[in-house]
Amino acid sequence: MKLSIRSAAVSGMAVLAMLGATACNATATADNGAQTASSAGSGETTTQAPTPTTDPVVFTTTPDDDAEDVAVDTRVTASAEKGTLTKASLSYKSKRGNKIKVDGTLKGGTWTADDLLEPGVKYTLVMEATDSDGKTAESKKTFRTADLTLDEQVYVAVSPRDGGTVGIGMPVVIRFDLPVVDKASFEKHMKVTSTPAQAGSWYWLSSREAHWRPKTYWKAGTKVHVEADLNGVPAGGGRWGEQSRTSDFTIGRALVAKVNLKTHQMDVFINGRWTKRIPVTGGQPGFITRSGVKVIMDKQTNITMRAETIGLKEGDDGYYEDTPVKYAMRVTNSGEFLHTAPWSVKDQGHRNVSHGCTGMSDANGKWLYEQTRIGDVVETTGTNRPMTMGNGYADWNLGWTTWKAGSAL
Repeated sequence: MKLSIRSAAVSGMAVLAMLGATACNATATADNGAQTASSAGSGETTTQAPTPTTDPVVFTTTPDDDAEDVAVDTRVTASAEKGTLTKASLSYKSKRGNKIKVDGTLKGGTWTADDLLEPGVKYTLVMEATDSDGKTAESKKTFRTADLTLDEQVYVAVSPRDGGTVGIGMPVVIRFDLPVVDKASFEKHMKVTSTPAQAGSWYWLSSREAHWRPKTYWKAGTKVHVEADLNGVPAGGGRWGEQSRTSDFTIGRALVAKVNLKTHQMDVFINGRWTKRIPVTGGQPGFITRSGVKVIMDKQTNITMRAETIGLKEGDDGYYEDTPVKYAMRVTNSGEFLHTAPWSVKDQGHRNVSHGCTGMSDANGKWLYEQTRIGDVVETTGTNRPMTMGNGYADWNLGWTTWKAGSAL
């Protein structure tokens, strides 16, 4: 019985030992499990990172998308943020339905239109850019310009005409159909360049006419380029330039006709060499020919001279019947010509008997007509009646300092 009791005790201790061991192992396992879970959680937090993203390109334009009543003097620009602008295209449909493209320049990440805007049309601006990953992004924006009436648009005309050849005295002439109030605004967009280069300046004869000439007569053979980039440019007074104009012309050989009305002779020089002497007659008292530098403005054959064109009416002293003329070269707006006058041959070379024109024989007039072109110079001396600005191309009668002072700039 004692043995049985002892055996039971030993057996109980063994069970307790096993239970204790099991309890210790269970605790250790639980701790280790907790530590392992903590380590796993910590590892997951430190290894996860946000997915990389690329900022989208943002296109910026002037004017804004869907803008209305945009002023015609707006200069369209386009650029890109969060990327690099690579291309832009601006166009509109004319009122005839033709698609018109506006050229532009891409520089320093900004595209700028070369021209200002047309009134009353819808423009479309298409752009491309690359983002930081090199991917292409595109955008299209539209806007509409303000409409203008004809009274709000200044029409521009330039002479000499494109492709022409003129004499060494020919100025560049720009005329406007409506007054230009802000002359400086316009003049900034009126440029004359030449090869070879020659210094020159603009002179405003009025709010509707501006001339450009070099300091001295053009050099023979000069190539001249004129840009009147006035489309959309503010003219002041609520008006804008209606269009832009260009002209490229050439200066021909140098011809200068020197008329002396005291000796009643005309000496013609071509490229600096004396070529011919022609007996002439000038204006009689009351119709004195103007002295000064004149420029041939126009050439005509078989025209009729009428007294009414110089302010005479039938019954006035000096009135004359309509008179046919074979060859005529106009030198003033007021009606002075170099022309054939066979009726006064006996006076040519001796006295002045005309109504202000410079007359010569048919043979001499024909020769001169064939030698001259528009823009050739006629230097008249020998009278006390001077040329006045605005009476033809009288530009060369002003000194250089006075001429430059006529610029709006």
